[in-house]
Amino acid sequence: MAKTYYELLPYVFKRFSLLRTLRTGVPTMTHWATRKPLPTSDKPALFTMNIMPPMMTVWYHLVQKNLGDKVDLTIFDCSGTLKKSDFPNARVQKYINVYAATKSDEFLYHIAKTRKIGWVCDDDMFILSDKCIDTINDAFADPNTASLSFRPRDWWHFDFDGKQYEPSSSYSIVINREIYCDKEKLCLSPCNGNSNAVSHIGKEVKRYDTFDHANEQLIRKGYNCAIVPEENRSELVTGFSGVSSAVMLLWYFRSSQKMMDYLEGPEDIAWRGNTLFTVLSGLRAINYMQQMHEEITGKPYKLRAMPSWDQLEKLREQKTPLIRAKQSFERVDEVAAILRAAL
Repeated sequence: MAKTYYELLPYVFKRFSLLRTLRTGVPTMTHWATRKPLPTSDKPALFTMNIMPPMMTVWYHLVQKNLGDKVDLTIFDCSGTLKKSDFPNARVQKYINVYAATKSDEFLYHIAKTRKIGWVCDDDMFILSDKCIDTINDAFADPNTASLSFRPRDWWHFDFDGKQYEPSSSYSIVINREIYCDKEKLCLSPCNGNSNAVSHIGKEVKRYDTFDHANEQLIRKGYNCAIVPEENRSELVTGFSGVSSAVMLLWYFRSSQKMMDYLEGPEDIAWRGNTLFTVLSGLRAINYMQQMHEEITGKPYKLRAMPSWDQLEKLREQKTPLIRAKQSFERVDEVAAILRAAL
């Protein structure tokens, strides 16, 4: 039986992870056998993970431009398709595509074990300024600071005995390893049982997403989980959201026509939900990444299932009247403009 547009997504995620193990399995086991840490240093250890190479090109370019040798960078290549020669100032490790929390904890507990500061940043969260380092240094001058978030969650908050706390999230989170790893021995893993979340969007939050449970434990134990003030965030880090669904479909479909069939097949009412809006937004973001990859490298990065920009724009125009009022395709354009100006 054919899968619906929403049933297909969990299938393609699982399929990708299994198939990519052919490229990443042996390198991962070799890593586990040695788990060689970074050299001892006072520099923060920066970490990301990637399944879409042109996005990594843009992310790495901005890290090099804005942070240079002020951090030591590790990249987990979970598609098995990155070329190490394209990222000469990073440790590039092919790694199986398990949960992001599992990969991040592998980095914090083993690769960054020689460092006080471990910085986990998604590859769709782009670093825009060297002021990030000053922000980190200022936050961790307080020995009670366990974490610093450049991009917290904004659709719910913790409420402990009437006191509110923003959830730090894991989009771009800086960790004091001496507290998180050595003293408290925490993990970033998601789990059920979040009974302290107050929703801002009318939909209950009952699950801890990545870092949420550790975040709660740290707060309850009296540690400071610092968050960059909202008025300063946009000059330090910007990014897309929900790109991974589009990435997985691009790896799955064998032609742009198949991708267009996927988007054009569902009835109009389906566009009132999140799935199709998120996929189309993600495709537009990745198309922008392809354009910027070519600006940086002088070479195109072709994706066999990526529709043309004209096709994506025509679809956006057709579907915009169908999406919910709080949704907008313009955010992708805004972030892309910021990134292009930052290159």
